[in-house]
Amino acid sequence: MQKMIPLWVRLSLLVLFGLLHAVSSQAGVLDRKPDYSQHDVPLYEQVTNRIKAKILARLGNGNNPRDRYFIIPFAYQNQGNAPEYSHSFMSVIRVLADRQQRHLTEGLTRGVYKNREFEAFTISWLPHDFDTNPNLCVFKGFGSRLFPRMNACPLSPGKSFNLEQTLRLAVNVKNAVCMWGPYEITQGGFDLGVQRLRLLESGRILYRADDRLYRKDRVAINCFHAMAGLYDLYPNGGIFGTGFKMWGINGTARVLLEYENTASFRGQLLEPVDEKKDRYGFIYSAQPHSRPYNPFKEASAYRR
Repeated sequence: MQKMIPLWVRLSLLVLFGLLHAVSSQAGVLDRKPDYSQHDVPLYEQVTNRIKAKILARLGNGNNPRDRYFIIPFAYQNQGNAPEYSHSFMSVIRVLADRQQRHLTEGLTRGVYKNREFEAFTISWLPHDFDTNPNLCVFKGFGSRLFPRMNACPLSPGKSFNLEQTLRLAVNVKNAVCMWGPYEITQGGFDLGVQRLRLLESGRILYRADDRLYRKDRVAINCFHAMAGLYDLYPNGGIFGTGFKMWGINGTARVLLEYENTASFRGQLLEPVDEKKDRYGFIYSAQPHSRPYNPFKEASAYRR
């Protein structure tokens, strides 16, 4: 009779296969050259220019008779996709109707671009001092990746950074940044995003990168769960629901799957999402026309 393979061996093999798959899936696009035409334009400006251009194209040149709402999901990661250098975040925008009385949302960023008034916010959940102390504790201790009770990383107060601050964090470590969308959503979807922002700003919930022990009681969450599932605060992901490899681009891709399976079913997403085809990258390159780390089929280079 064939001998049973111990559980720990099977778990180890699954982890190994997952790592091999991640490496092989990126190998085919690492040699693609990015667009260097905007290389000297700061990353934040490149990103916001792309968002503005895409939203304006959707609005057209005529009168905008109603408010329009959009989400722009993001991720960043380094070449090894180390969890300590990975992040998932999302910007939400409301473009105001033309020549109509409106009720603005308290506390959001407001602006005007080519006569289009808008308000916006970003959900980018990190330790409150991450901009001055970017030493993220994700897994600490033997066996902590598989067994959450063995993880010695502490809880910490959290903060939702704005888009410019978040992209500066990516620039500081020369990460690859992925952007999806903008995707149009309903007012209900926008309102749910504002509710999530208010929850994070309330101080009632803390930050922890590995939040497996804290989801049920809403004690602490990570960046991925802060933006994932506008209805369900704690969707699972990764091998056996552990969250393994659910960070960086993989993490935000999982968020988009949640949105497709839940939010769009409830009518919040107004257009289809293809998380693979919709990816657009911004990759760090010190010199023009070098061969930097580029996990994207389509990307622009930045250096600051």
